[in-house]
Amino acid sequence: QVQLVESGGGLVQPGGSLRLSCATARSIFSAATMGWYRQAPGKQRELVARFTSSGGTDYADSVKGRFTISRDDAKNTMYLQMNSLKPEDTAVYYCHAALSLFTQFWGQGTQVTVSS
Repeated sequence: QVQLVESGGGLVQPGGSLRLSCATARSIFSAATMGWYRQAPGKQRELVARFTSSGGTDYADSVKGRFTISRDDAKNTMYLQMNSLKPEDTAVYYCHAALSLFTQFWGQGTQVTVSS
């Protein structure tokens, strides 16, 4: 069973920073298109940031300039550095890996709460 193991969520004040991590098996990490999604209460899950098939990155407009997606191939780990956090960033953040349109995996989710 494919596992995507997330960590790094928590409670932070507005303007603060957090770094999320997502680790998985090498066989998945090297072949999948990886990204981060989030789901706030009462809202649909939305893309936050992802690596594109051409090796670039995509970001949601709401996080551009504040969030940075990165990866460490030696550790089979993807990161999401979140700076200048806002209350509207509060959500459960999910790691996502897609081998194809029909073969996709999700992490268990990690809660990020931005509040004073």
